[in-house]
Amino acid sequence: MNIFNKVALQGMKKSRTRTLVTIIGVILSAAMITAVATFGTSLLNFLVNGATQKYGGWHVEFLDVDSSFMQERTHDNGVSNTAAFENIGYATLDGVKSPEKPYSFIAGFSKEAFDTLPITLISGRLPENSREILVPSHVAAKGGVRFKVGDTLSLAVGNRMDGNKNLGQHDPYISGGEPGNVKETLVPKAERTYTVVGICERPGFEEHSAPGYTLITKADTQDKADSFSIFVTLKNPHGVQTYASNTAGSQAYVFNDNVLRFMGVSDNKLFNAFLYTVGGILVAIIMVGSIFLIYNSFNISLNERTRQFGILSSVGATTKQLRNSVLFEGLCIGAIGIPIGVMVGIGSIWLVIPIVTENFGNIIPSTVPLTLSVSIPTIVAAAVISLVTILISAYIPARKAAKTPVMESIRQTNEVKTESKAVKTSKLAQHIYGLEGTLALKNFKRNKKRYRSIVLSLVLSIVLFVSGSAFGTTLKRLAERSIMDFDYDIVFTTQDMNDSEMFPLYNKLKTANGVYESSYQAIFAYSCAVKASDFSDRYQEYAGYTAPDETVNLPMDIQFIEDSEYLRFIKKLDLSEEEYTGKDAKMIAVAKKPVAKKDGPSELFDMFASPSMTFSVAPQINDKPKMEQGQSINITFVDTYPVDPLKTLKQSSEKNPYVFMVVAPYSLKEKFETPDTHADIGLSFLSKKPSQSVAKMETMIQDAGITSAYTLQNVYTMVEQYRSLTFVIDVFTYVFVIMISLIAVANVFNTISTNIRLRRRELAMLRSVGMSDRDFQKMMNFECVFYGMRTLLFGIPIATISSWLIYKGLVTIERMDNFDFVFPWSSMTISVFSVLFIVFITMLYATRKIKKENIIDALRDDMT
Repeated sequence: MNIFNKVALQGMKKSRTRTLVTIIGVILSAAMITAVATFGTSLLNFLVNGATQKYGGWHVEFLDVDSSFMQERTHDNGVSNTAAFENIGYATLDGVKSPEKPYSFIAGFSKEAFDTLPITLISGRLPENSREILVPSHVAAKGGVRFKVGDTLSLAVGNRMDGNKNLGQHDPYISGGEPGNVKETLVPKAERTYTVVGICERPGFEEHSAPGYTLITKADTQDKADSFSIFVTLKNPHGVQTYASNTAGSQAYVFNDNVLRFMGVSDNKLFNAFLYTVGGILVAIIMVGSIFLIYNSFNISLNERTRQFGILSSVGATTKQLRNSVLFEGLCIGAIGIPIGVMVGIGSIWLVIPIVTENFGNIIPSTVPLTLSVSIPTIVAAAVISLVTILISAYIPARKAAKTPVMESIRQTNEVKTESKAVKTSKLAQHIYGLEGTLALKNFKRNKKRYRSIVLSLVLSIVLFVSGSAFGTTLKRLAERSIMDFDYDIVFTTQDMNDSEMFPLYNKLKTANGVYESSYQAIFAYSCAVKASDFSDRYQEYAGYTAPDETVNLPMDIQFIEDSEYLRFIKKLDLSEEEYTGKDAKMIAVAKKPVAKKDGPSELFDMFASPSMTFSVAPQINDKPKMEQGQSINITFVDTYPVDPLKTLKQSSEKNPYVFMVVAPYSLKEKFETPDTHADIGLSFLSKKPSQSVAKMETMIQDAGITSAYTLQNVYTMVEQYRSLTFVIDVFTYVFVIMISLIAVANVFNTISTNIRLRRRELAMLRSVGMSDRDFQKMMNFECVFYGMRTLLFGIPIATISSWLIYKGLVTIERMDNFDFVFPWSSMTISVFSVLFIVFITMLYATRKIKKENIIDALRDDMT
């Protein structure tokens, strides 16, 4: 070890507190970088494993290939696994409602295909021979053709042809509707009969543009097809694009983007940019905070050793030797701090993951658990980034110190360079602050560069803390608002379903495991003729109606609910049962106009002047009222409705949102039903076990053979996802902010305490000329206030702007109206007190050490 490195080690031992705080800063920095990298790796593995479970672990699929091509792929060097199924052929689906997808596509699976390609059963079982078949559920949901277990299916199976060209699943359906296009033909080859043994979810390998619904059977061992689809898994997925382009030739191929994008190798540039940008921003923030701390540590160290550097330079030390001495000090600190930081980072993620793993399962539905994944390349990269941070932090002050002239270094004349004008204070400030305050203010002005780093560190801490808190709080408010909008856990919606079909289905669905409350409703789109004079004055002014005799066709909805529910609501409103029931009874309605308010929730006011009115209403067909089918109804306006409708907001031609909903008993539905009327049917359920109930309902719907297109939605899952997302973001936001704040606190402690030590002679001189301990403490307290005031002057406005930008970003993404910005008072208050507390405690620690020293020794000390 050379003499310069020995001197550097002695300096580190002499300033133990500074060295320890710097090492703690390096540990925090390395821990955060490692934690971000390790969690990123764990999350990506979780996403890859979840996608693999849902879509399969293959990387590229080659469609419509022959057996020789398939054999060649099996023996390729870079291939780890292959699976294939036979392309048996296409058959026309009778009664299908999707014009772009008119066929069924029969796939003959081998054992390897069943093992490699995930199939999620809804009901029934997998096919065991070539006469049994598995039907996907989207044949019913999208195509409107329904099958149930036990049905027999007779299909004329053949090939799709475009002239002499054979078409496959990668070729969209050619309808012949466009000029110049010749409609494709289906050439039948054989009649095949299958028994439906199971219903499954849509296969993950089926492209959305595919012209055929994939029906799965078992490959026939005797009757071999001459066309196959082969799924290839590579040993190195990063080379999948090169492999596919070099291998395919004229064959069509498809990438498994659902898996590859989480490996960072898909063509999805937006996702890749998001993936790397988020990680890059986090690492950049950590590096900036760390460089602040470590740079200040080395800068302070060099200020302490300026005279020492000057003496070494005077006896022949070169610029390179002095610079290398400082870099050696950085390497020593890194050798201690980085390994500990890496272990702390991995350990912290190991502790956090069990806390958030259940919530991640709710956000991204998957049976694959989120587990800790430690990647050696990732850890090495984290260690290298930490080391680069240290070397950058050490190199900048080392370069500056090495270039300082020898005599300036020995005399230390470069410590403080300022003119009298720069430290001049006003008489008013002297009168307000007194001598002690004036001395503190002058010292603050005299050492601007040194104190700037302290202020910047504290500002950074305030901005990160307030922004993180605002992010979490805004998400919670959005979650609460979303939760409040739903009064049911599960909702089944469809259109134009007959009562003879709807009621048996409703009675079945409400018996699903966990369901404890249910309701049904039908909504008709209607229009009513309204005179402008019938509107309330406020609504006339708001909508801009100036002519009282002007007639407006106002879109409205009529909601038909269960008779018993309607009767219960009538009694609750103390209305006459005889008057509001029967064929020609009065009806109740809600007609409100919402107005956004800056300081609270939206205000609702009445659209109509009178509490009870008679209207002429007609069904709304293609956004136009059909007046020949109109009738007159008597309406009483109320403030709320008994059952939440599936849709409540109407949009008029002036883009003027309002609520106009007439509520009627279900027994009156026939009176308003016409051949052209479209009914929105909704069945809603409350359940103790929503996920289990939905699974059971899916089976019930399949067994019922429903032919209408429908949606079955687990609303509770959406709410649960939002809650879980909020919790996960809370955990990581606050862990991240706390660790960044610790770096800032370490920086402030290091800088202030060392600056006080560098001023030992100055402070000893003040005490030697008669400054009492009380006045000395008063001066230090003023310095604390100046630090705090300068920090808050910059920190609070920047944090406010940052919080507002986060609010605007989230509201824009969620497309929320009437969602006001809430100033982060609590986090701001915590920040203000924290800043003053940190500065005060640090000053107290440093000045107590100074007070314990002998004044004569401090005056003699030349800080070498």
